[in-house]
Amino acid sequence: MKIVIIDYGAGNIQSIKFAVQRLGYEAVLSSNAEEIKKADKVIFPGVGEAGSAMRMLRSTGLDKVIPTLKQPVIGICLGMQLMCNHSEEGNTTGLGIFNTDVKRFDKTVKVPQIGWNQITNLESHLFDNVAESEYVYLVHSYYVPECSDEIARTEYGVNYSTALHRDNFYGVQFHPEKSSKTGEQILRNFLKIES
Repeated sequence: MKIVIIDYGAGNIQSIKFAVQRLGYEAVLSSNAEEIKKADKVIFPGVGEAGSAMRMLRSTGLDKVIPTLKQPVIGICLGMQLMCNHSEEGNTTGLGIFNTDVKRFDKTVKVPQIGWNQITNLESHLFDNVAESEYVYLVHSYYVPECSDEIARTEYGVNYSTALHRDNFYGVQFHPEKSSKTGEQILRNFLKIES
């Protein structure tokens, strides 16, 4: 199985690569459109600021490639947010894969949310063998409000969509590569999804 982690200068890609290796697979880091298209599974990471990350994607043409992919794709953290229509962070237009927008947490909660929180309302094979209300690791100041693509939910001041699914695209707000056995199981489930 060929696994490609999209390398566009906005991700903690090494920790994701190591997490994949711990599951017994090898992943390739690539920004090459043809190599990404030929992958069996694609991981779209993201750490940093939405506006600059989208600029990097546009500069390589990957903003046009990612929405056309047909194999299973998972966006992680900022990667998931960039797959939405729009983010309040930097007033950024996203890839439009998930038909929802990204909002900033209001001042009633400490921002960013850093640390462990629970995922509930699990509704996908992505969460096979993951118990309701398991803890995952999150670091973010922006969130996706509850929407029709939601497959998991987290509460932090508000209930928000902590995982999304539409067609062959998945997104998780949390970091599976930093979420211990639960995150490992979610990554394993993603790698087993048939295209």
